[in-house]
Amino acid sequence: MPCDWMFPDEAPSSRLLFTDLDGSLLDHQSYDWSPAAPWLERLATLGVPVIPVTSKTRSELLPLRQTLGLTASPFVAENGAVVGLPPAWCHARLERTPGPDGLVIRTLGVDIGFIRQRLAVWRDRLGIRFTAMSEMALDALVAFTGLGEHEARLARMREGSEPLIWEDSDERLAAFRDGLAGDGLRLVRGGRFWHVTGEADKGSAVSWLVERLEALRGVRPLTLALGDGPNDIAMLEAVDQAVVILGCHGLEVSPRQPALYRSRASGPAGWVEGVDHWWGQAGHRPRPTPDEPSTPGRDLA
Repeated sequence: MPCDWMFPDEAPSSRLLFTDLDGSLLDHQSYDWSPAAPWLERLATLGVPVIPVTSKTRSELLPLRQTLGLTASPFVAENGAVVGLPPAWCHARLERTPGPDGLVIRTLGVDIGFIRQRLAVWRDRLGIRFTAMSEMALDALVAFTGLGEHEARLARMREGSEPLIWEDSDERLAAFRDGLAGDGLRLVRGGRFWHVTGEADKGSAVSWLVERLEALRGVRPLTLALGDGPNDIAMLEAVDQAVVILGCHGLEVSPRQPALYRSRASGPAGWVEGVDHWWGQAGHRPRPTPDEPSTPGRDLA
C-alpha cells in the first residue's frame, strides 16, 4: 500500500483510530500483526493516531507500543481502567510530571487491591468457583494464553482489573455479577477471561480521549474503532464508525451502532478489511455484508 495519500478536506488530527489488540490487530493464537503493517505505516505517515484499547496491562503495552510503532499515541489498558498519555496529549496545567517512560498515567478505574479484596469476599459468601489470573501458576497462564513466560509475568502486573476463569454455573455467575455491582464493580466478558473492573470501560476511556483531543486542538475528530469481543462493545458504540472483527471465540458481539461493518476475516486480516471498508480507496472496499448498513466511509485518498 502506498503511503502518499493526502486528506482532501481535513487536517490529520481530525481522525482517531481505536483498536483492540488480541484477536483484532494481533492474531488470537500467534499474536502476529504483519497483515496490518502497511495500514499502520500509512496512518503514521498521515498523522492519524492509532490508539490501542485493550485488556492488556500497562507493563505489557509499553514494549508492544515500541514494536508496533505507536509510541506517539495514547493507550488504554485493562479495559479502560488505565490511560497512558504521551507529551502531545498532556494538558500543561493538569499533567506536569510524566513518568520515567515519558508518559503521564491516568487511572480511571479502581485500585486492584480493592478488587481482589471483594473477590475474596464474594467467593467466600457465595461459595463460587473461579480462578483469578493472579492465582494461576506461571506455566498454567502460559499454556492458557499462549504468551511467553516474560509476557505472562507482565500480564499479571494488574493495576485496575482482575481477569478470571469462571468455573461455576450461569446462575451463580448472575449472583456474582449482582454482588460485584453492589461494590461498584462490573464483570465483563473478554476473549479468554472474564474481567472484573470498576465503572470505567473501554467506551468511557475512548470518550475521555476524544474529549481531551477536542479540548487541546479545538477539533472534533472522526473516530473509528475495531474489536472482536464483548468487552469491545462499549468502545464500538462510542465512535462514529465501527468494525466487529470475526472472532475465534464464538461469542456474540452486537453493539448498538448504525455505522457498523462486520469483517469476513479474523484477526489482523479482518482488521485490514475493516479499515479498508471505512477509510480505504473508493471502489476497493469489500461488498457489504447482509446486516451492514449503507453508511458510506470517508476516503483517505
